[in-house]
Amino acid sequence: MITVKITDDFDLKKIADSGQCFRWQPIENDGYRVIHGDHCLCIWKAEDDCSYELDCTDDEYNDVWSPYLDMDEDYQSIRTKIDINSDPFLYEACEHECGIRILRQDPWEALISFIISQNRNIPAIKASIEKLCERAGEKRYDGRGEVYYTFPKPEAIAAMSDESLDECKLGYRDKYIRRTAEAVVNGKLDLKAIAALPDDEILPSLMSIYGVGRKVASCMLLFGLHHLDAFPVDVWIKRVLETEYSNDYPFDNYSPYNGVYQQYMFAYYRNK
Repeated sequence: MITVKITDDFDLKKIADSGQCFRWQPIENDGYRVIHGDHCLCIWKAEDDCSYELDCTDDEYNDVWSPYLDMDEDYQSIRTKIDINSDPFLYEACEHECGIRILRQDPWEALISFIISQNRNIPAIKASIEKLCERAGEKRYDGRGEVYYTFPKPEAIAAMSDESLDECKLGYRDKYIRRTAEAVVNGKLDLKAIAALPDDEILPSLMSIYGVGRKVASCMLLFGLHHLDAFPVDVWIKRVLETEYSNDYPFDNYSPYNGVYQQYMFAYYRNK
């Protein structure tokens, strides 16, 4: 167990409820269990307002969890770039939802998770992902002795039977998941190569993946490849753009952090 002092914007519940991650589980004492690829972390708020207790070593925190939580980015600075007079709505959204951070998720896990997310609510997304992990991931134990399952590798998903995949309640998305896993296994899909492309080529490359449209590709770009200017548009953000900006949102003014502001707006409208 280690204690970490975090002075920048950081709120466990707001991150967990932000719609970007699906394997954060509330645990005892207002903590969260976080599963990230092969790794698992239990984290609690300490008595000190700026301190958190984590059941990992210093080395694991520095190598895995600090990067995952994007601790090198100054979110307070990003948030305070918005002027209350020029954009009172976004200023209020930033203030109300401060504490959200854009996680550095594993690209493979993010891609499959957001393919699963299409036209579904968050509880259904989480349930399907957990079923997929139970059937194709590796069984492990967290620091409390509780069972968890790692996110399955492409080879494991490609090897699943139709019956096992159907048990994950993926609906029409099951064929997208299988085809994507098979494409990675046979070398037709290389996420590292896509990540290395120039910015203007990444989104079209992601949209060339079977079953991936603009929204899923934008979510992958922001949450899986950590392009903080990516701006996924779902029903909530569409409503924000229409209602608050008359469809004239100033993207250029807020670059390169449009994705961060999108998260504040998304959470603010959902929580209103």
